[in-house]
Amino acid sequence: MEWLIGLIAGAVGGNVAGSMKKEWSLGTIWNSVVGILGGGLGSYLLSLVGINIGQESNMTVEGIVGSLAGGGVGGGAVLAIISMIKNAMKKK
Repeated sequence: MEWLIGLIAGAVGGNVAGSMKKEWSLGTIWNSVVGILGGGLGSYLLSLVGINIGQESNMTVEGIVGSLAGGGVGGGAVLAIISMIKNAMKKK
């Protein structure tokens, strides 16, 4: 269940990043899609460095907070990276 929280937080993080920097925005739907991908990636990377979120069957406060943080930051970061690549390709 914590992985789902990470994906939702990723969608929110992607949309927040898109609304903060208009040149990064891909539109609400694509901000959400890219954010979901980034949320999954962020949660996965946190588990690689030893923050085991989503590994237990019962939900803990630490797991939920970790999923929210990893998902939100991951979603915003992946949106920023993809938007920068898109903008660099558009300029050529």
